[in-house]
Amino acid sequence: MLTVYDWFLGTAEIAAVFLSLVAGVIALSLFKVSRKNKELAAWKPLIIALVLFAVEETIGALKTFGVYTTPHLTHVVPGFVLAFLIASLVMQIHINRGFSYG
Repeated sequence: MLTVYDWFLGTAEIAAVFLSLVAGVIALSLFKVSRKNKELAAWKPLIIALVLFAVEETIGALKTFGVYTTPHLTHVVPGFVLAFLIASLVMQIHINRGFSYG
């Protein structure tokens, strides 16, 4: 039997998955904008990081409900998210200094 805590946790996980999937779809739609404007080149790795975060949240919800478990959730996917965030930050610093991508 589920407790009140389980109900709240499940509801929060479902809400997080839904919101992260919406954010992932919005991020994918921003690729067109980042291709047209050279000053937004740093958005590309940032968008990839956001999509990977949406994947991580989805896998986390599946793990919470016992549907699917994987060790990649806690190590590999967040590592890639961090790598793309760092790459985006370095690219933005270079763009601000006058270097052009693309």
